[in-house]
Amino acid sequence: MENIIYLMVQHQQLMGQRILLRPVSLQDASDMFEYAADKETTRFLFEPHKNLEATKKTIAEFFVKEPLGKYAIVLKENNKMIGTIDLRVDANHKKAELGYILNKQFWGNGYVTEAASLLIELGFQTLGLERIYAMYDIKNRASGRVMERLGMTSEGILRKNRLVKGQFSDDECYAILREEYADLNNKA
Repeated sequence: MENIIYLMVQHQQLMGQRILLRPVSLQDASDMFEYAADKETTRFLFEPHKNLEATKKTIAEFFVKEPLGKYAIVLKENNKMIGTIDLRVDANHKKAELGYILNKQFWGNGYVTEAASLLIELGFQTLGLERIYAMYDIKNRASGRVMERLGMTSEGILRKNRLVKGQFSDDECYAILREEYADLNNKA
């Protein structure tokens, strides 16, 4: 466990072709509020933020309090934070869960796929994980397509898996294993 924590501390910034992944800070509050207050963006995840103060509290209590594995997705061209992505590592079982949210103004441009690819590479090549998985509300098919582009395989639906905004959500689980990731990279 200590080794994974040390490795994650060493990799708090990851550089993609168009994006930078870095820790979230209070300076990101305005950019985060832009999408965290939007009903469409947050529809499958959480209640929209009502004000900038709520966003600042979320940043402090979730992102800054325990920052490892939690990243701001930042456009390199203008330094705008457009979403977040995280890799929640379970070192005891050599696996991690991937989660993300993106400002709807930037949907359809491959930014989440690029960010998730960086974290999957980190998970398998640096952290030595065996499995990385992600789940999405089955009503949010676009998120499932991201997982497919990442080379993940559907493992089934978890019925009434989460309580979101007072309603139970059925989630589809996708995963990729270390050997599947290696096979994909050998073909590339």
